[in-house]
Amino acid sequence: MRRRSPRRLLGVLAAVTVAFTLFSSASTAGAAETSAPVRAAAVQPLSTGTPVVFVHGYTGSASNWVTAMSVFRLNGWSSSNLFAYEYDSYGDNITNAQGLAAFVNDVKSRTGASKVAIVNHSMGGLVSQYYLKVLGGNTSVSHLASIAGANHGTTAAGACLIYTTCRQMYPGSSFISRITSGDETPGDTRYATWYSACDGVILPYTSTRLSGATNNNVLCQNHIGYLADTVVLGQVARFIAS
Repeated sequence: MRRRSPRRLLGVLAAVTVAFTLFSSASTAGAAETSAPVRAAAVQPLSTGTPVVFVHGYTGSASNWVTAMSVFRLNGWSSSNLFAYEYDSYGDNITNAQGLAAFVNDVKSRTGASKVAIVNHSMGGLVSQYYLKVLGGNTSVSHLASIAGANHGTTAAGACLIYTTCRQMYPGSSFISRITSGDETPGDTRYATWYSACDGVILPYTSTRLSGATNNNVLCQNHIGYLADTVVLGQVARFIAS
């Protein structure tokens, strides 16, 4: 057998190295559209002392967050720092956002924390965004994690337009315009979203993404499935701990 020259072997090794580098980059590129904050977070110490307020979606309740709270406890949170805000799904999201503001103030008072983190799902995105942007709540929120949030509306709301909340959730509504015009991620709050083409309820599914946030494209998860998805919920917990 003819032996390869050292120069040829080095050339092959270099090609393999380049190919591996390109493959590694390609395999991770789709995970998060804004990847720099994620890489930076990996080298920072994690903190699980921030109180977390969970905000459910349309027709939801505090029970939606049972799995999420378990995941957060496994990631180091105390039960005394985990809270679920409940609101009227059939009322008015402006009123719901005002209620969230009062709830956050109560959590801060009870825990002595200067800021909380918010995790929302579905229509909870609208309630949260109105609180942070219109009511100035970003000064009290360190992290905002939106899981399949209806942040730019969803055409699925057309099925329940009898209710004010659904009219507000429909794309193009004055409510949507108010929370999306200008800066979608105001203040020093860190923002992240999780969305998927398999959602089925947030239509279009890209509605969840926020300009200026770390937007994580989940390979395939349906709208309700997120609430039991321990992988995504673990990512959310680590984002808030960063």
